[in-house]
Amino acid sequence: MGLDFAQLLVGTLPSEGPAQCGCPCSPAAAMGRSARMIGGWSFTSHGTCSTSGRAETTDRQQEKSEAVLTPRRRDRWTLPVQGTIFPAPNFNPMMDAQMLGEALQGFGCDKDLLIDILTQRCNAQRLVIAEAYLSTFGRDLVSDLKEKLSNHFKEVMVGLMYPPPSYDAHELWHAMKGAGTDENCLIDILASRTNGEIFQMREAYYLQYSRDLQEDIYSETSGHFRDTLVNLVQGTREEGYTDPATAAQDAMVLWESCQKRTGEHKTLLQMILCNKSYQQLWLVFQEFQTISGQDIVDAINECYDGSFQELLVAIVLCVRDKPGYFAYRLYSAIHDFGFHNKTVIRILIARSEIDLMTIRKRYKERYGKSLFHDIKHFASGHYEKALLAICAGDADDY
Repeated sequence: MGLDFAQLLVGTLPSEGPAQCGCPCSPAAAMGRSARMIGGWSFTSHGTCSTSGRAETTDRQQEKSEAVLTPRRRDRWTLPVQGTIFPAPNFNPMMDAQMLGEALQGFGCDKDLLIDILTQRCNAQRLVIAEAYLSTFGRDLVSDLKEKLSNHFKEVMVGLMYPPPSYDAHELWHAMKGAGTDENCLIDILASRTNGEIFQMREAYYLQYSRDLQEDIYSETSGHFRDTLVNLVQGTREEGYTDPATAAQDAMVLWESCQKRTGEHKTLLQMILCNKSYQQLWLVFQEFQTISGQDIVDAINECYDGSFQELLVAIVLCVRDKPGYFAYRLYSAIHDFGFHNKTVIRILIARSEIDLMTIRKRYKERYGKSLFHDIKHFASGHYEKALLAICAGDADDY
């Protein structure tokens, strides 16, 4: 995962994604409520979304519905970001479930209809559809999708049915199971998630696999790469705190860590990057530039290598511009690895309701061609259609 720093956006304020809402639809609220099991994971019916076709009638109700997944600015350090999938208006889960049942029955399968429904509903609505499907047909929607579909198209459709914390947990589990470890998956998820997202992810991991995520990471990785991942998965990053007086001291520690490269200095380096707030790190990176005359990413690339270096750089890039980081990862997955399907699918699904629209913009700005163009060039069939529907593609730019 070598980096051409000339391609990376420098001087961009950090973006941390949407705040967690407190409504009954929120993942945080759902985690603490009694839930039903569908497809191997739990979910709770969400009062705002399970309207059975009744449109919201007041502005306040509409705002409550959209609060689940609509990114919003939380403070002056957070850039506004936008996803590509939103709650569908006039949502009718029973009708959607009936149509999905018809599409999945018999020997054939109406894949176009699956795409039209599942990519045009937000995750909370999909979970309500799954419950309606179960009550209507007595069958599990996820199991039927797995039975009727195949290959990468199945991965996309099934992936859309996971609640976000469960999807992260699923990806991490598969990144570590079996022979070998997908370090890039671990980096993409753990370097970019907020404290709240990490907490929910750990809970989901334990519920789904009866294992502790931190213990699995410890056993499947090694060295300072492992230590940094373990630090991140604790979800103890400071939030919203800045201390300009200590920024120069932290920057000096980072500079010494890049110069001396001892085990102790590597530990200090990762402790700062994993525990300081995004706002504080923004100040630290500026001070580092002043002290060393070098950008922190260039310094890390010169002084370290391997997965440890890639993880440190990923943290820095997520602090500066999270959508920009994922635009870079998508470009690398599409062009450097001959279309790495798992990476493309994971990023599109995970960021679809957070900042995928912003990722699309960064992609076009940096690489000249739209994400829509590159997906269309490398993917095909219903798999291509599903990815483009999630991407909400730039058809006019193709």
